[in-house]
Amino acid sequence: MANVSIRDVRKSFGATPVIRGVDVDIQDGEFVILVGPSGCGKSTLLRMIAGLEDITSGDIRIGSRVVNDVPPKDRDIAMVFQSYALYPHMTVAENMAFSLRLKGTSKEEQKRRVQEAAASLGLTPLLDRYPRQLSGGQRQRVAMGRAIVRDPQVFLFDEPLSNLDAKLRVSMRGEIKELHQRLKTTTVYVTHDQIEAMTMADKIVVMHDGVVEQVGAPLDLYDRPANRFVAGFIGSPAMNFIEGRLEENGLALRSGAILPLDMRPAVPIATMLTYGIRPEHLQIAPAGTPETIPATVSVIEPTGSDTTLIVKAEGGNLTVLLRERCALKYGEEIALKPVPFQAHLFDEAGRRIASS
Repeated sequence: MANVSIRDVRKSFGATPVIRGVDVDIQDGEFVILVGPSGCGKSTLLRMIAGLEDITSGDIRIGSRVVNDVPPKDRDIAMVFQSYALYPHMTVAENMAFSLRLKGTSKEEQKRRVQEAAASLGLTPLLDRYPRQLSGGQRQRVAMGRAIVRDPQVFLFDEPLSNLDAKLRVSMRGEIKELHQRLKTTTVYVTHDQIEAMTMADKIVVMHDGVVEQVGAPLDLYDRPANRFVAGFIGSPAMNFIEGRLEENGLALRSGAILPLDMRPAVPIATMLTYGIRPEHLQIAPAGTPETIPATVSVIEPTGSDTTLIVKAEGGNLTVLLRERCALKYGEEIALKPVPFQAHLFDEAGRRIASS
């Protein structure tokens, strides 16, 4: 195992910059997830760690050595791709042992490592099958087993669950996390799915347009987003944003409603700010309750354990997450009361300036 250090790494394709100066420290044994929308540079950064993309400038260290010019095969890493990339003419055991055979590992050692990896992944009964005889989840476990037998310093995962159905993705999330907790191997995992990031990572790196927006533990990013992008990206359903003007008694909305602020931000009165509130922190209040947001029910989505409402309010739609069942109807007028100490304020540049 080893730590990974990324220092001022940049990557350009011709005149187009893709990675714009990234600094990330990944500790030995840590599970770090690179997350962000499509095109943010997360897969490119992972491929540079693997040696599959050249670095325009900056340094990447694995352990104590700079690996900028080290070939992928000599970096002591193992990568699991989005596609399983299994050899169809080889059995599960042969696929898992292939990299060891290329290295000249003895047959006895190959067999031992394959059997250990297969046992940890629940693949022992499948070792004599061919990929065409496996389900999608089983194929992905074989791809993971092929990486495990190498006993690398670092595991790299490039959106390994995106080809699986929703139920299987949930199951595989748990399997990958449990595997990491047993092996304690440094892991860098790329996904665009922030639910995967929140549920699996020790540390999340949020990327956007080739830069790192914020690094931190999942709940730190959820509770204390550095800016409006992180606030809107982390969390499902996404955070609501409402524009308003700072007044002495709170934040004034265009409708005339005043939202209370528990903390006065250090900006002048009349400054335009964005009020951020997560869907679970909006409560339905009785009609006529002061300091509420008037809204009209547009969509009702019951899931059994909770209910999601999409309502029309000033500035557009808001999402409300109710933990109990409700008897609301389409078109019904309601009042929404934010939980004050759970709100966030963002300035015109999108930076979080205070939590109310």
